[in-house]
This record gives sequence, C-alpha cells and structure tokens, in this order.
Amino acid sequence: MTRQDPVGPVPRLALPSGETVPILGQGTWRMGERPHARREEAAALRLGLDLGMTLIDTAEMYADGGAEEVVAEAIAGRRDEVFLVSKVLPYNASRKGTIAACERSLRRLRTDRIDLYLLHWRGRVPLAETLEALLQLQRDGKIRHWGVSNFDTADMEELARLGGGEQVAANQVLYNLTRRGIEYDLLPWCRQRRIPIMAYSPIEQGRMLRHPVLQRVAARHGATPAQGALAWLLWQGDILVIPKAARPEHVRENRAALALQLTAEDLAELDRAFPAPTRKVPLEML
Repeated sequence: MTRQDPVGPVPRLALPSGETVPILGQGTWRMGERPHARREEAAALRLGLDLGMTLIDTAEMYADGGAEEVVAEAIAGRRDEVFLVSKVLPYNASRKGTIAACERSLRRLRTDRIDLYLLHWRGRVPLAETLEALLQLQRDGKIRHWGVSNFDTADMEELARLGGGEQVAANQVLYNLTRRGIEYDLLPWCRQRRIPIMAYSPIEQGRMLRHPVLQRVAARHGATPAQGALAWLLWQGDILVIPKAARPEHVRENRAALALQLTAEDLAELDRAFPAPTRKVPLEML
C-alpha cells in the first residue's frame, strides 16, 4: 500500500526576508540528460506544480544546462506560480563570471528573474568577489534572493563576516537519514540565525530504501520507504526538501509523504538505526 492522495496545502517556511516557500519542492538533478525523456520530465514537474510543490531547484551544472531547459518547458505560462532556484558553478563564480552565468541561466529558463540563486560549492574564487556579483544581480532584479550550497559551518561564518553576507537566504546541503552530520553544528548554527537548510538527495538516490528499519516504520503507516525518509525530514518543519521525480507516480508519492505523521516510537526507532552525530563530521557532498 502506498499513500498517494495529497491532503491539504503544502506547509510553507519563511526565508530571512519573510517571504514563504513550500517546504516540499522538486529537484531536477539528472533531468535533461536524455532528449527523449525531456517531455515526460517536464510533465512530471508540471504535475508537481499542480500538487503545490511550487519550489523547483535546478542548476547550470545539471546536464550542462539541459535541466534548466526542461524547467523552462515545465513552467511555461506558469512562471508566477513558481519559486525558482538555480546555481552557479564555482569556476564561473568570479564577479563577471557569476553575472554571465546567471544571464545564461535566465535565457535557458526563459524568465527574467531567478527567485533564489546559489553558489553551488566553494572554489578558488574569493567568496567576497562572488558575493559582490550576487548582490549586483539582486540590485539589478535578475535574482530576488541569493544563497549558498555545500557550505559547512566555517564557510557560513566566513560569509557572515563579509559585508552583505548576513543576507544569505538558504544553504543547500546533503541531508537525509544516512547523512546526519550537519546536526552536530551546521544545522544549529543556521537555525539560530533562521537561515533555512535545503536538503538535497533526501532519499540518498534510493540507496537507503532497502534498510529494514525504514521499511518497517513506513509499513506501519501503509507508506513506502521513500515516504518514510521524506517524512523524517519534513516533520522537523524548518527543512526545505527537494526530491527529484521524473514520473507521475513518484511525484504523487513524494507529495503524499506530507500526510505521513511519524510517531515518537517511529522517530526513536529511526534514531537507533540512523544515529545522530556525536562529534564534528566534515560536510558531505554528492
């Protein structure tokens, strides 16, 4: 049995600006890689919009811009419904390079603005230089908010010391039941400052779904293991979760995870099977 029927609206989380976004969105990693699949991928994203998952995350890196083109097809005629997230690669993150990369993404996305633009991860370009470009893009109206991805605690502290760095709107990192390292220091640091964490690969690309404890917890609720893994992130209430789904049944499965209410017993069982960190763990990436 699979929970398939969405119930109620998607809860929303406030960004530092006060604007709210849905806590369950849609990822696009690996979309756009197969030309024959693009129409189906765009249709899956449109279904997600219909179901209230109006945050769509993409990046210039995904399929060398191909994922952004899929998103453009999906949101055609519906742009104002969507909170659109994209990312600049670190080797494009000089002042001029960031602006040029953003303009390329805007063309592929066929839009005049990106709602949240992230530095995909840190590279050799000084952070202050990238920040200068992000602030310029924001002043020019090409992006509405900016943020970072794959930033550990020390990176966030460095960013916060820069002029304008306190305006960071989100940090997108790898976070799921099997990757809980951020709970030791990064997640508390961001929570204290009300900087949302956006969790990518929330089901570890499917690798965790055969875990017997996750299967047992999900089965108690008539849910799938993927829904159990998503529900564990969603119950926290202040995590933005962006699973990727390229097929309608998976879109509906992800959306229905919001209806799964984990009990204290479920959470304790998952904690025993997937223990929280007891020491600093370097930030993991996929």
